[in-house]
Order: sequence, then C-alpha cells, then structure tokens
Amino acid sequence: MISPFLNGQGGALPPQLQVDGVNDVKIGILAVQGDFAAHAEMLDTLGAETLEVRTPADLGGCDGLILPGGESTTQLQFLQEEGLFDAIRNFATAGGAIFGTCAGAILLATSVKNPAQASLGLLDMTVLRNAYGRQLASNVFFGPSKLTDVPMELVFIRAPVIDSVGPGIEVLAEYGGKPVLVRKANVMAATFHPELTRDSAVHRRFLELVQASPRRSAFVAQ
Repeated sequence: MISPFLNGQGGALPPQLQVDGVNDVKIGILAVQGDFAAHAEMLDTLGAETLEVRTPADLGGCDGLILPGGESTTQLQFLQEEGLFDAIRNFATAGGAIFGTCAGAILLATSVKNPAQASLGLLDMTVLRNAYGRQLASNVFFGPSKLTDVPMELVFIRAPVIDSVGPGIEVLAEYGGKPVLVRKANVMAATFHPELTRDSAVHRRFLELVQASPRRSAFVAQ
C-alpha cells in the first residue's frame, strides 16, 4: 500500500493546502483496525485535528467521525460490545457527519448481503460483502467523480459493492457501472480507500460536510 504522502518512487509529496476554517474541527476516527492512522495523516495535512475513538466518551467531543476499513464483522462486534453502536446512531441523528470507507461503508448501509449482517442503517443502500471473493483482492483503478475534473484514483482492497441506492442518495463517483462514493445529508461512504492515495479530494468533501453539519453549526453558534 502506498502512503498518501509518498509517491510511487518513495519520495515525499509536497504538503497539501489546508482547508479554510477547519483548524478547530475535531474528527474522530474509529481506531479498532484498518488504516485509521492513514486517515489521520491526511486530515492532519488538511488542517483538522483528529482523535482515536474507542469509547462513546471519545465520540462526545467530535464534530465528525470516520469508520475506516478492516473487517466489518469484527468492527460491528466491537461497536456493540463497547456501546458505540447506539452512540454512533445517536451522533448521526444529532447531525454529526460520518464517513465510512470499505468496511465502514458496509457498517453504514441499510441492507448488507453476501452474507447478511446487522448494520447501523444510516445510508439507504444495499451493499454486497465479499463481492470479489474472499481472497486478498487489491487493485487500483480510475473512475469519474463529481469531485475532480480528472478520473479519481480508486484503491480497492477486498472491496464491497454498492449494489443499489435509495432515493436521495447522491452518487459522487462510479466505477464499472456501480457507485463507489455516495452521500446523503451528513453521511458519506466509499467502497475504496482514499486515505491510501495522494488525492485529498474525498477528505476535503468530508470536511465540507462536517463544517455544514447541524452538529457543527450548533457548536459554532454557542
């Protein structure tokens, strides 16, 4: 895997421009497994503060939350055992912005198949687990998106497939005729790993959702 701050020849990339107004934004990242550290590096470069989330108390002071990749069954069990399952649902209901990548996208779906699994049910979409088989399948492709003028780099690692989406779901990027980046209101999901690329467009869009979210607006108004 390529760090978002290394190019293909191993050289360091130049720092990316920070996003205006996020210096006091705190993004929680579920730190159970997966590339939570890579998400933190990307957000740090964009000027946002990050916090590793493992308990409901950790989530309390966050403006936004990222559910990273990993193994969705393991993460679901952790959320349920630690009281984070209900805490995350309440966070979303209160207007907190949430972004799930790969396994995180599975956790956000309203319907999970292949095999079926419980989920947070925060995005009206059907997701197929193990869509490319259970083997370690990792590929890098490029596909169209609404975030950039050029095809977006898409890093897939044992990726699920968004098989269908419900009304009001905005498709922000596609590959192979299927959505790979979607959002509705303050919740966003990707079946790929933007934290493993050099392109900050997806994290920038998430920070925009955080800044515009009801939870963040209420905090600023205090």
